[in-house]
Amino acid sequence: MATRLPTTKPFSFLTSRSFPDDNSLVAAFSGSSRRWASSSSSSTTSPPGKSQKTEKNLVDRLSSVIDAVNDRKLPPELRGQRNSVRSETDLINVVERRIWNSMEEGQFENLPGKGKPLNLSINPHADPAEDTLYRILSKNGCAPEWIELNKEIRSNISEWRSSLKKAFESRGNGDHSIWTESKKALQAQLQHINNKVFRYNLIVPFGRQMFGLKWEKEMDRLVE
Repeated sequence: MATRLPTTKPFSFLTSRSFPDDNSLVAAFSGSSRRWASSSSSSTTSPPGKSQKTEKNLVDRLSSVIDAVNDRKLPPELRGQRNSVRSETDLINVVERRIWNSMEEGQFENLPGKGKPLNLSINPHADPAEDTLYRILSKNGCAPEWIELNKEIRSNISEWRSSLKKAFESRGNGDHSIWTESKKALQAQLQHINNKVFRYNLIVPFGRQMFGLKWEKEMDRLVE
């Protein structure tokens, strides 16, 4: 009966996750060259200086190959000038020069879709599943929960600040009883709004969070 061999994905050792970087390649090759030199020296006696020279030549050859590969990654304008490339600014300058030259040559004229409105129904930067969900909600006149909650919070804040201003102005008439009663209710409403803000920040996409209200800062706004 034939033995079944384990199946593995072809060329799995060439995946981007397992592919070593330049430093690890040099280190690995240097180590292998040392083992090769030691094994060869055990079988045939050779002067120590010769084995070290052979190892150095192998490492230098590997380094030159890596330098050539990295040089090919650069734009044609910067190839052969790797030592002069100090930062990403040098690469950005090359891109800007290319765009400027293309504009002068008129390569941006008469492009497909020029003068026509952009198709914003599909967001190429969003997750495909979320983008499809948002389009379905939009067609049915609905919006994601965090958008509706954002509108509700902003409306509550606007009404709360209007009530706070009216209650604060009542103190100028000498009647502090209205302010004392309104203050407790306003503070309770502020806490309720902050609870909504906390829930909103949990469900909103990253980068769209908002700050809650603080009583001291709101009072400072009124005094100013």
